[in-house]
Amino acid sequence: MQSGFGLLESGSVTVKNEVNIMMKNAVDVMFGGLTFWMVGYGLGFGDEPGANPFCGWGDFFVHANSSELGWTYSKFFFQSSFATTATTIVSGSMAERTRLDAYIVFSMLNTFIFCIPAHWVWAPGGWLYEMGVIDIAGAGPVHLVGGVTGLVATLMLKPRHGRFTTDKNEQPAMGSPTNAILGMFMLWWGWLGFNCGSTFGISGLKWKLAARSAVTTTLASVAGGIVGTMTSYIFKQRRFDVGYTINGILGSLVGITASCALAKPWEALVIGVCSSLITNGVCELLSKLKIDDPVGCVGTHAASGMFSLLASGFLTEKDELTDAMQLDRIRPGLVYSGDFRQLGIQALAVVSICGWTVVTSVVFLKLIQVTVGLRVSLEEEIIGADIVEHAIGGVFYNKKTRMIESEQASKEEPDIIRHYDQPIATMHRRQSHVYGRRFSTQSGSCKDSLHYQLPVSLSDEVDVSEKNSPLTLLKNIMNWCKTRKNPVLFSPKDYVTPNLPISHDNEIYDLQGNLPYPSIPSCKYVEETNRDNITVTYV
Repeated sequence: MQSGFGLLESGSVTVKNEVNIMMKNAVDVMFGGLTFWMVGYGLGFGDEPGANPFCGWGDFFVHANSSELGWTYSKFFFQSSFATTATTIVSGSMAERTRLDAYIVFSMLNTFIFCIPAHWVWAPGGWLYEMGVIDIAGAGPVHLVGGVTGLVATLMLKPRHGRFTTDKNEQPAMGSPTNAILGMFMLWWGWLGFNCGSTFGISGLKWKLAARSAVTTTLASVAGGIVGTMTSYIFKQRRFDVGYTINGILGSLVGITASCALAKPWEALVIGVCSSLITNGVCELLSKLKIDDPVGCVGTHAASGMFSLLASGFLTEKDELTDAMQLDRIRPGLVYSGDFRQLGIQALAVVSICGWTVVTSVVFLKLIQVTVGLRVSLEEEIIGADIVEHAIGGVFYNKKTRMIESEQASKEEPDIIRHYDQPIATMHRRQSHVYGRRFSTQSGSCKDSLHYQLPVSLSDEVDVSEKNSPLTLLKNIMNWCKTRKNPVLFSPKDYVTPNLPISHDNEIYDLQGNLPYPSIPSCKYVEETNRDNITVTYV
């Protein structure tokens, strides 16, 4: 599941952030797993004196003697995967604009957000458990908690730079649709482990519940994928949009999660169809409202998680297998009995889990925001987290000098890229993870250009008016920068393009043009040709 989430999210973001999102998925397991072992499991499933309907108590720093070892350790291992998944869901909503150190702190704190609803729903003595709530595999404590936390996070972070301000046709595309689809397949397989494994065994009648979970999970995802694909064909001018298909399948998998071991095959198909429509509809609605959710986690997990819990109140029927999972407290759903009681319990679970998640996530994220700092700076966002946080491609970003430096640089031939808010910038031979292919057309193109550091010899000999001379241009830009309190991108209105010659016999000459670079909202570059006819592109 973690590998699937990593590939899905890294394939959905731009190429300059794909390594960073994979690292965040590793962080979820490392730091989130540590805090779940320390306190999360105890607050969720501890049954020592002090446990109550709101939270568990005991079993902190999980250990067990030989008589209890098998059950305690297997339950801890299984529930820790749920805990880390609840955090991983949020990483998709925070993608491309969140500091890694802040995310590490969040992954440790998010264990607390997960473990309390997990106690309510799954632990004997939890108040929702005692009422007879139906949630077999985590629609509430995992998906609803993760999706609502993701919504809170993306609202606090605000949209990515240029996400809703640039032309729709110039929006950055998915960095690797192939990786995103591969991640979907891994999640599809992993979901069978989650849903079937939630029977906690194969002894007695549990193997039958696991088999039914496998069938309903498969049928729901098949129906959801078909609906997502056909919805794209209808509303996307006969195009089969990758995102619609992925969200349709994953949304339907979330939709069947609550009742996977209880539903009938035809019920699974209905749930899959409805979940797919809800997921893609919510994703489109968020885009219209200018809420930036890069991977669609709110529609997939929050919206479909709510529907999953509510669907269990409509389409649940008790049979001889329900007692095998200690579900003797549940009641028939509205469709079979006409009784609203089970639906009311499911609705109460939705409201209470959403309320808990909103309050705690706002508190924790705000605490991180005012201490560590939640969002990266504008320049770091534009450069990309792969370089800023991980020095991918042999270059690294110096946060003190605000310069990108190459590990291969030498004193004789520096390979330093000064930041865009410093107008006289020399940019040499940048070969990095993001710009390794100079003419890449993977995502977006850049139409703005700006000339940097024209040589004195050229500026002296070029016959241009004083208004359009390079020196006047640079002076105007420097004066313009001083009047700005915060560094922002240059725009075409902020400079005058000099009339440069097509060729020159001296050192170099400048050419201006449009060059496609992946995932950069506004690109500036200069091509210089020396006397040996060698062209160098400065970005």
